[in-house]
Amino acid sequence: MLGGEDIVSVPANQRPVNMMFQSYALFPHLSVYDNIAFGLHRNRTPGLELQKRVSEMLKLTRLEQFAQRKPHQISGGQRQRVALARSLAKAPKLLLLDEPLGALDKKLREETRFELMDIHEKTGTTFIIVTHDQEEAMTVASRVAVMDAGKLMQVAMPSEIYENPNSVYVACFIGDVTILAGRAAKADGEYHVTWAEGQPPIRVKSSLDLSVGQSCHVAIRPEKVEIHHDKPKDDNVLRGKVIDIGYLGNISTYHVELANGHLIRAQSFNTERDTRQRFTWDDTIWVNWTTSDGVLLKH
Repeated sequence: MLGGEDIVSVPANQRPVNMMFQSYALFPHLSVYDNIAFGLHRNRTPGLELQKRVSEMLKLTRLEQFAQRKPHQISGGQRQRVALARSLAKAPKLLLLDEPLGALDKKLREETRFELMDIHEKTGTTFIIVTHDQEEAMTVASRVAVMDAGKLMQVAMPSEIYENPNSVYVACFIGDVTILAGRAAKADGEYHVTWAEGQPPIRVKSSLDLSVGQSCHVAIRPEKVEIHHDKPKDDNVLRGKVIDIGYLGNISTYHVELANGHLIRAQSFNTERDTRQRFTWDDTIWVNWTTSDGVLLKH
């Protein structure tokens, strides 16, 4: 169904659908202008209308000054925009994009994501993007579908997928996470999850309906976990040792090993201009998170 119309019986070349290929598949012997105009020529679009439409696409993708160049004479990001302009030239109702930014380097990919979002807003065309880049999916999509072996596991807004995954698979697939397995018991409007001998139960608020002793998992995102030298007076306080540190400029990620061998990931923002770490390897520290920061999962 497309726009309320069943298109199964419509021949593929007559459907209002277009595709942007992962490899871009530009014609090397044609100029940027002629690449964009190709589908319009095939449709026998009248000359003036064709010129107007190609000019609109060149302006939309900021390629006016490159119109007469061949694909090998422009950068990877510009080739990506040519492929996008060509796929939009026939004004499809639906545009399929297969790894549209996969061939770009990290910095160019980040810049092009926002260009893609801007073009989507201006054209109003529905985009379906296949990507293995989680940041790309979270940035450009209004809805994300997480799939496993061809099965849809969860379909929701990016923030819902990240903050409220419906399974361990989705929680692990999107972003970094610590998963702790245990058994649930309800107490005072929240669940207490017994998960390791010698460790206090994890307290978590959840709307799930679990029976006493039912197996479950708690997912905790590292940015929700605070790290302290002294024991805090908060919920879900655990003691451990820093065994690994990842410095990423704006944030630092800590891998904290608990006494029973479990690993907890914690992140802190490097808000001060100081290259020294507040915590270092083999420091004995405390980690904690609130009852609303953990996510209770049935499976």
